[in-house]
Amino acid sequence: MTTTDKTIETTSVEQIDRLKENLERVEELSKRLVEVMANKKPHNPGLDAPNQELFARAASSYWASMTQNPTKLLEEQVRYWGQSVMNFAEAQQVLSQVVAAQLAGEEDATEAEAEAEKPAPRPKDRRFANPMWETNPYFKYIRDQYLTNAELIRSAVEEIDDLDPVDRHRLSYFSDQIINMMAPTNFLATNPDALEKALETDGQSLIDGLENLVADLEANNGELIVRLADESAFEIGRNIATTPGDVVFRNRMMEIIQYRPTTETVHEIPLVLFPPWINKFYILDLKEQNSLIKWITDQGYSLFVVSWVNPTRDYADTGLEDYIEDGFLKAIEVVKEICGVKQVNTVGYCIAGTTLSLTLSLMKQRCDKSVKSATFFTALTDFSDQGDFTPFLQNDFVDAIEEEVGEDGVMPHYIMARTFSYLRANDLVYGPAIRSYMMGETPPAFDLLYWNGDGANLPGKMAIRYLRGLCQGNQFVGEGFDLLGHKLHVRDVDVPLMAITCETDHIAPWKQCYRGVQQMGSRSKSFIVSQSGHIAGIVNPVSRNKYGHYTNEDLKLDAEAWMQGAQFNEGSWWPRWEGWLKKRAGKQVPARDPGTKDYPVLEAAPGQYVRAKATL
Repeated sequence: MTTTDKTIETTSVEQIDRLKENLERVEELSKRLVEVMANKKPHNPGLDAPNQELFARAASSYWASMTQNPTKLLEEQVRYWGQSVMNFAEAQQVLSQVVAAQLAGEEDATEAEAEAEKPAPRPKDRRFANPMWETNPYFKYIRDQYLTNAELIRSAVEEIDDLDPVDRHRLSYFSDQIINMMAPTNFLATNPDALEKALETDGQSLIDGLENLVADLEANNGELIVRLADESAFEIGRNIATTPGDVVFRNRMMEIIQYRPTTETVHEIPLVLFPPWINKFYILDLKEQNSLIKWITDQGYSLFVVSWVNPTRDYADTGLEDYIEDGFLKAIEVVKEICGVKQVNTVGYCIAGTTLSLTLSLMKQRCDKSVKSATFFTALTDFSDQGDFTPFLQNDFVDAIEEEVGEDGVMPHYIMARTFSYLRANDLVYGPAIRSYMMGETPPAFDLLYWNGDGANLPGKMAIRYLRGLCQGNQFVGEGFDLLGHKLHVRDVDVPLMAITCETDHIAPWKQCYRGVQQMGSRSKSFIVSQSGHIAGIVNPVSRNKYGHYTNEDLKLDAEAWMQGAQFNEGSWWPRWEGWLKKRAGKQVPARDPGTKDYPVLEAAPGQYVRAKATL
């Protein structure tokens, strides 16, 4: 037997052994998959798609339009047929070039193909970066026909004339979801990257992908939530959320963390920061290099940050009034007592900024002057334009959410996570799913994505009231929002304020935030638009000098005119805000160590509540 024969025999034995091992793993994983899916709790189908009446109205309107103008329908069909034939012809051309090159004995068929006359290139799409989408006739045809079909669907939606703006927005959104879902990259047989990886690894990547899929399903009780980050790479308090501080107060709604001073003196008036309770507070303390919490402390402020509880079924009857009374108002009271002051400065981020506005209206009506100034990070108060959330803020969806939370009284974290993710489906759903489930890759060790996956449940009572009264009813800027025996209104927000918004924010668009600030009653208002989005525009450290910001003191202008007249400033908005804040932060006093006799240190930051995972 020759050496070559021995190598072939050894390789074959190794391949067979590996195949047997993989088949055993497939059998084991299949059992786990069946088990987790059998125990999955079904959710309300109304959370997955709009009421079918929307599609029925759209179809009726489309066909009525085409019946009245059959020439238009014929033109559309001819154009579609023509493009489909062209796609096939171009694929045939590529095939003939490859065959001709091979028959001519050329070593590199793709070289000859590259020299041939090519049609105008399509717009760049990261999903189709693999060269095989151009050089392989099979993949080229599939891609081109998919893009042709997508264009036809979008064109049909645009041509529907008699839908109201809300229905048109919803139809456009859900048709795009269908288009994204049907992309050839989402299926193994039509994804060259996944197929190449499977061949390179003798199928091991597919086994690893199945393992990842089953693990994600098991981690979420059968709900498919794609894991975005390698969770084993992070530990809260060890390599994330590490700024030194101590928990100095805890009740059923929150923990209050007082951060340890890094300067010999601090401003007399402390700063209380309220993060959103949809996610965890450590987005502002991911690591030392980009931690806003550390930066504020280093500027000489006594900083207190609220860490919200992650609700369970015990919080079914918890409403917005509880977040205000036992959260915002209690935190302000505790911080005043710890620091021995009559006033505090406040910050509210996202939903906590909206609720800070409600709190300030309530305090105004109660003649409570405990807040000296307020800063709002990407906070909406005027919901007259629902923006990208329009598809989810109509009655059919909110009704489905209300039914879903009815049994347990808690809105599961995955509902919000899925909603946010599908607003950027290719980046946050399909792309990660392809890498994890089809290519068997371990998710990246990325702190921001780890935080993004560390969600929180929402008390059902609070969530429904927020959706019905604020998002749908827009009562805070309308007739008033009834809460705690008061009719709260945005005009009651009359403390000095600064609003930080973000240019490409799809969650709290800056123009909508601007309208709300315009209606606030304060005589001292500042407004900033940071470059980038909802997170990166806020977590924008000075040291990186990455994103600039826009300023304009004339808040009487409409949003478009405000931006046209705005000055662009290089670098982070943090120093500009700090310059505004220190004018309202009082004199310098000796630095305060965390806690007092009446509020002793309970444990080191980041505390217990932030570590709790969202489970039901």
